[in-house]
Amino acid sequence: MSDKIKVGITHGDFNGIGYEVILKMLDDNRLFELCTPIVYGSAKIAANYRKQLSLQGPAPVQIKDASDASSGQTSIINIIGEEAKVEPGHPSAEAGKAAFEALERAVADLQAGKIDVLLTAPVNNATIHSELFTFPGHTEYLEASIGDGNKALMILFNETVRVALATIHLPISKVAESITKESLMEKIRLFDNSLTQDFGIVKPRIAVLGLNPHAGDGGLMGNEEKEIILPAVEESRARKIHVFGPYAADGFFGSGNFRKFDGVLAMYHDQGLAPFKTIAGGSGVNFTAGLPFVRTSPDHGTGFDIAGKGEASPDSMREALYAAIDIYRNRLNHAERTANPLRRQYVDKSKDNVVLDLSKEK
Repeated sequence: MSDKIKVGITHGDFNGIGYEVILKMLDDNRLFELCTPIVYGSAKIAANYRKQLSLQGPAPVQIKDASDASSGQTSIINIIGEEAKVEPGHPSAEAGKAAFEALERAVADLQAGKIDVLLTAPVNNATIHSELFTFPGHTEYLEASIGDGNKALMILFNETVRVALATIHLPISKVAESITKESLMEKIRLFDNSLTQDFGIVKPRIAVLGLNPHAGDGGLMGNEEKEIILPAVEESRARKIHVFGPYAADGFFGSGNFRKFDGVLAMYHDQGLAPFKTIAGGSGVNFTAGLPFVRTSPDHGTGFDIAGKGEASPDSMREALYAAIDIYRNRLNHAERTANPLRRQYVDKSKDNVVLDLSKEK
C-alpha cells in the first residue's frame, strides 16, 4: 500500500494516441516519487504499444483492484478482454465502448476513495456515444455522475494563461440563447472559487470576453454585451469578485492583455480554445473545476492522424498529471486553512485590553 497520491488514468480511445502518451509519460521513474499511477485499460494493448515504442522502463504490473496498487510502479487494471482489435488511426465502436468502460470503472473507484484524482486520455466523442454515454464530452458526463448537484466549469490552462468557458460543446447557432445573466454569474463565481482553492490565488482578477465582434460595438453588432454580459460583470463585482469586461476577444489576446489577469472567461468553445492552444502549444491542461473530485486531461484529442507512428508528445499528458497532483494538494491546503476561521472580534477602546467576541452576541 502507498501513502502517495493515487492517480487513476483512463486509456481513452485505444486506436488514438492515448496509450502512446500515457506510456511515454510513465517511462520516467521519477514520477513514482510524486504519485502511484493506476491505468484503466488493457495490459495486452499496453504491452504491444510498449514494444512498438521500444520503451526501456519497467512494464506496468497487472492488478485486479486499485486498492492493490503498490508504490514505485505503474499498475494496470484490465477493463477489456484480450481479443480487442486495435487499429491505430481508425475510429471504431469497439474502441469507444472500451473507452467508456475504463472511464466508468475509474469514476467508481474515485467515488469509493480507491484513487485520489482522475487523469483521462482523449476519447472520440462519436464512438464513445451510446445509450449509456449520451453526453457531449467528459465534462458533462462527470458533472452528471460525480457532481453531487454541483455545476462543472471547463478550464484550460498552462503557466501563462487560464481560460474558462461559459458554454462548452454547443453549436454556434445555440450559443447566444444559452448565455444569460444568471448563467454567467454562476460561471464567474465558479471560476473565482476555483482560482482561489484549486490554484491558490488570493483575490484573483478575472476578465470576461464579449460575445460579438468588437464586444458589440455599443450595440451596433449585438446587444448581448449591454443587456447580459455587462450586468453580470457588475453584479458579480458588487459581490466582491474582481471581475472586469466585457473585452473584445481579438484585441484582448492580440495585445497580450490576457497577461494582466489570473483568468479569462470566454463565451464559447473556439473563442477561448483557439487562442489558448496557440499560446500554450503542447503544455496545455484541461481541468474540470467545480466538482468534488479532481479531473484533468491533456488539451489535445485522439490524434488519429499520427496514431501508431510514435510521433505523439507526452508533454500535455505529463502536465495534466502534475496539475492533478498540484490541484489536489491545493484543495487540501485550502480546506485546512479555512476549516477554523477566526471569529470576528471588536476592541472596546474605552477599556484596557478587553476584546469582545461578536460571534456570541444575540
